[in-house]
Amino acid sequence: MYWYEDEVKRLERDRLNMVHDPEVIFYGSSSIRMWDNLDQDFSAVRTANLGFGGSTLAACVWFFERIMMYYQPKGIVIYAGDNDLGDGRNPEEIFIFYQMLATKIADRFGPDLFCYFISLKPSLSRWHIEDRLRYTNNLIESEIIKRNNNWKFIDVFKHMLDRSGNPDSGYFMEDGLHLNENGYRLWREVVNSKLWYNH
Repeated sequence: MYWYEDEVKRLERDRLNMVHDPEVIFYGSSSIRMWDNLDQDFSAVRTANLGFGGSTLAACVWFFERIMMYYQPKGIVIYAGDNDLGDGRNPEEIFIFYQMLATKIADRFGPDLFCYFISLKPSLSRWHIEDRLRYTNNLIESEIIKRNNNWKFIDVFKHMLDRSGNPDSGYFMEDGLHLNENGYRLWREVVNSKLWYNH
């Protein structure tokens, strides 16, 4: 996990310079880190972007206490897991990391925090592992439904497919992995519709 050290230190420095206490934390991989318009996209609440580039769900678990030490949000939005698949981990491993992260969140913030897991996205560059992306999403969504507690699953996967059922290239940058402005516009609409303050 040492290769994330510079990114984690950046998040620790950012916390020292923060002028407000965030109500919603966005935590996860580069899909979160590169979401530059969080404040505008979720203007009804104060946000903090705690994404760190290339991070896996395993890394989110590993660094959780350190990154979250001084926060007391009302909600947390997670996106991570597809980098784990890209590194060769299997869906069952990622599911275990999700369970570990959910436990850490409950231990740190209590059972009443609003928690959201954004589904793994159908990246063009990772479409060759479509079955593993879908299976990972199914495992985590089924767990959230079964527990029926403070977690909600936000399905962006189905919204990012074209009419033929393939990833819509209009949502991705040229690398076929990261989101472009259209992709983030879609995520803003889908995620915003699920957050507690809109219900």
